[in-house]
Amino acid sequence: MIAEELINQMIPPLKVTDTAEKALRWMEELRVPQLPVLEGQEYVGLISEEIIFQINDLSYYLSEMPLTAQDVYALNYQHFYDVLKLALDHHIQVVAVLNDDKEFMGVITVHSTIIAFAQSAVQEPGGIIVLSLYERDYSLSEISRLVESNDSKILSSYVCPDRSDPLKIKLTIKLNRKDISRVVATFERFDYRIIAKFQNAPDSGEDKERLDLLLKYLNM
Repeated sequence: MIAEELINQMIPPLKVTDTAEKALRWMEELRVPQLPVLEGQEYVGLISEEIIFQINDLSYYLSEMPLTAQDVYALNYQHFYDVLKLALDHHIQVVAVLNDDKEFMGVITVHSTIIAFAQSAVQEPGGIIVLSLYERDYSLSEISRLVESNDSKILSSYVCPDRSDPLKIKLTIKLNRKDISRVVATFERFDYRIIAKFQNAPDSGEDKERLDLLLKYLNM
């Protein structure tokens, strides 16, 4: 999963011309402790209910209030583990997502998303492969056949549009194998385009660190 696929479309940004009263009302309605603030189309930071309570004046404009996480954001193509690290390092519940031109795309609500991700991708060990392919070439049965030819199985799959090419889709598959190198080699041999792969093996140093981040967040 990458950042742009996890954007919560139900959470709109605030403007610097909005008041603290509006920000607090939205937080209560959306049940989030922070919301993104924009100046024009530029992301300028997060306003939190903690800051509003400290100032204790709901007539203030957000432009008059101290914002947090002003330089903290995820780029749309970053993996969710990177988003999680940002949230942990900066103690935030909401992470802004920007594109390469630093234009605001939306936010990820980390807690709800991480629960869903944990249920689908972390309960059982295994690797993750993301393929980009033309929709006309999509055949899960054929892809399963290639996976199973390497004594592996697909535990779950997820399809979404490939925003870089409207004619293509992105297929994310979770396998039951920690070592996915043979499956990757098979896909490459059959000319499948692999745009990302993640070895979700607890005994791998990098992946163990990522899993520890996940467990740390869930226990917060």
